[in-house]
Amino acid sequence: QEQLVQSGGGTVQVGGSLKLSCAMSSRYAGGWFRQAPGKEREFVAAISRNGGNKDYASFVKGRFTASRDNARKMVYLQMDSLKPEDTAVYYCGAVDLADPGTWSTRQMRYDVWGQGTQVTVSS
Repeated sequence: QEQLVQSGGGTVQVGGSLKLSCAMSSRYAGGWFRQAPGKEREFVAAISRNGGNKDYASFVKGRFTASRDNARKMVYLQMDSLKPEDTAVYYCGAVDLADPGTWSTRQMRYDVWGQGTQVTVSS
């Protein structure tokens, strides 16, 4: 079974940037979710298997960018203009979808998860 290994994350000041990475086979569509203390895990971004389609939660649209490099078997989340409310543990997920141009925002659809990485935005 696919194993997802995440890297990146850390602590950054308000307005700063971070890039998260996730090792993921090109057979999967990818997604990013986050969980803040005391809150449920929520959808952040998704990218189709072929990288041609992406979706974002409204609260990150225009600030975060999902991408992938299938040759390197990597999925990324570039996070810019970070805010304190972006502080959370971020998880990448992989979902097996037949159509290479589709994606999912529903965490219940995801088959495999990364180990999570902490992102802290300090004011």
